[in-house]
Formats: sequence, C-alpha cells, structure tokens
Amino acid sequence: MNILLAVDGSAYTKRMLAWLTTNDEWLSAPHEFTIVTVTPPISPYAASMFAPDELKSYYSESSEAVFKPIRKFMAKHDLATHYVSKVGHPAEVIGRLVDKEKFDLIIMGSHGHGNFLNLVMGSVASQVLARCKVPVLLVR
Repeated sequence: MNILLAVDGSAYTKRMLAWLTTNDEWLSAPHEFTIVTVTPPISPYAASMFAPDELKSYYSESSEAVFKPIRKFMAKHDLATHYVSKVGHPAEVIGRLVDKEKFDLIIMGSHGHGNFLNLVMGSVASQVLARCKVPVLLVR
C-alpha cells in the first residue's frame, strides 16, 4: 500500500506516529511511506527582504526540523520512506501531491477541534478530507 503521512512536527504528528506503533499491521506489512511536510509561505513583502538563497535555506531548515525525529522513527522501524517538503497552503499542496502520486491512503494527525471551530477557521484536515478522493485516516 502506498501511504502518505502528512506531518507538521506538532504534538498531533507525534500522536500519529505513536498510533502507528500501537497498530502493528501498519509497520509490519510491506507498505511504502511518503512523508510530506508543507511550510506556509512567507508573505511576499517579507520575502522580498531576503535573498533567494536565504529564503530557500529557511524553508529547507524548517522542513528538516520536522523530518529529523520522523527519520529516526522510520529508520528504527526499517520502513521504506520517501521525504517530500513543499512550500504553500498545506491542504492544497497535499491534494495536488495525492492527485499526482496516486496514494492509497493519507494518514495525518488532527487537532480535534469541533465543527464550529472548523466552520470559523477551517482546518487542514477538513480541507484534505474535502479535496482528496482517497481515504484519509485522522489520528487525534
């Protein structure tokens, strides 16, 4: 199974990884994992104050900070893993990636806010659910 793990380095990402360890079928079966993290873009005005290579370095360092503990986790469990870092709106980027790569499943952590808060603020998880045609497993 080709699985996309959407991560942001938050406590919800940690909960998702902990959930994976308590469900052996995800770690013992021959699954292929792609880990994606999406860094929201810096406003154009703020970005204009940085050299392009400085901005690229900022985005790269942000992604690597998220990936570092996940790399350890995946290596510990000897899982086939591919890492993808993007800049943009997380739900849009995840949706485009899923359309392009044909994943079988998306697994992501969710903050677990109620429907009212999602109505007011929206959430990446809600937007991914609405946009993607593949199953999405939310871990709270």
